[in-house]
Amino acid sequence: MTMKILLAVDGSETAIDAVKFVIKHAHWFSEQPQLEVVTAHAAIRVPHFPGMHAIGKTQLQRYYEEEGALRLAAAKRLLDQAGVKYQARVLIGPLAATIVKHARKTGCDLIVVGAPQALIGSVSSKVMHLSDVPVLMVK
Repeated sequence: MTMKILLAVDGSETAIDAVKFVIKHAHWFSEQPQLEVVTAHAAIRVPHFPGMHAIGKTQLQRYYEEEGALRLAAAKRLLDQAGVKYQARVLIGPLAATIVKHARKTGCDLIVVGAPQALIGSVSSKVMHLSDVPVLMVK
């Protein structure tokens, strides 16, 4: 049975450390794990006032995709250079809860996240506390 890993990234240095860790330790598995690389973006509430030009769903989705692509770029570049196959996704919603929900929904066996210097209140810390899927925090 192939292991499925969700690798959550946000473009930060600690997220890149997590990507490098997964690449370096891919040999731990008898077969290359299925890798799902995700970035989460908090949903933006767009106020609507009479007479104000509203931002459409298409424009908002394009913003999420562009921002997500920026956050995923370095991780994808490293994984491509290492020849590691992956699926990349941009998730929208409350960051930690959205990551955990996606891991459950897609049957991931492990969530890998970078551990920031200030762990208290971090998304990584919240993922660890919310998840029933094992979480590996890479420092």
